[in-house]
Amino acid sequence: MPIIKSAKKAARQTVKRTEHNQQIKKDVKTAIKAFRDTPTGESLAVAQSELDKAVKKGLIKLNTASRRKATLYQVAKAAGVVAKEAKKVEKSAKTAADKQTPAKKAPAKKATSAKKPTTKATSAKKPATKATTAKKSTTAKPAAKKPAPKAKAEQK
Repeated sequence: MPIIKSAKKAARQTVKRTEHNQQIKKDVKTAIKAFRDTPTGESLAVAQSELDKAVKKGLIKLNTASRRKATLYQVAKAAGVVAKEAKKVEKSAKTAADKQTPAKKAPAKKATSAKKPTTKATSAKKPATKATTAKKSTTAKPAAKKPAPKAKAEQK
């Protein structure tokens, strides 16, 4: 048994987390079993979503979930079940509805474009600093003094 207060809390947290994770894994197993018992489009979609949830929570690795999905697809294909087409129609309807809502947000973007002229004024200052750096490069000719030591080496 932990004695320190933070260790006690950590022990409580791990108990809750393991219960939660076990419940998610149980849901995955029951969904897969339900699909294998009666392969339908709905049960296939439920099994896939449960696998995706488990991957998102980090309980199952991505490749494991994709492998299990592939076996579900093989069972569905053998049974003649097609669920993806029905889901794509629903998703395309939802995306069309989502595309209409950003049109209302377009005026807000125009308000942000009004702030851009202030940035142009600051960008005008940048070329002035570049001109000063160009002057520094013309004055920095100490490199021309290096050939003189070579001349001394020739005299020796």
